[in-house]
Amino acid sequence: MTLKIQLGLGLLVLAVGCAAPKEKILFSDEADIRAVAANAVAVPPQKKLEKADELQIEQVIFSYLLERHFWDLADYSAVFLSADDTQVAAMMKKYPNHNPPIKQSYRAALPTHQTPLDKDTNKPAMILSADINEPNADDSVDALGRWYAGDAVAGFRAFNLKKVDGEWQIGTVK
Repeated sequence: MTLKIQLGLGLLVLAVGCAAPKEKILFSDEADIRAVAANAVAVPPQKKLEKADELQIEQVIFSYLLERHFWDLADYSAVFLSADDTQVAAMMKKYPNHNPPIKQSYRAALPTHQTPLDKDTNKPAMILSADINEPNADDSVDALGRWYAGDAVAGFRAFNLKKVDGEWQIGTVK
């Protein structure tokens, strides 16, 4: 009798499972799919900055930071820029009498979690860097200008830049 009950229950479960509503399969020519496709919003491709624009934005940010005096309260003997050699050379040419002097990065000693050092003088140095985002919807660009002279002397400014007459200019600084 037990076998008959088990067999009967098995058939009942099978019958109920077959009678359960199935997920509706939609085909691409059905009205539901066409309605969803008609209401879909196309996502525009992400804008990318040209390398020349990135370099120009870096120069604008480095110029801003170099014209401030983050180093006045300490005896720094050099400023290093986190940029390629040609960018550093351009900033050295633009600011030939900067105090402390701008130097190429190979002259920096970078002990972990300590103040960077100028290899020429073995004195503290400061590093400036620029982090640039992709363009915003309005074609402006957000960026961070950072300074670092060890864990205790570090900071940043947030920039929004816009291109005016072919040149990147700072719109706001926070």
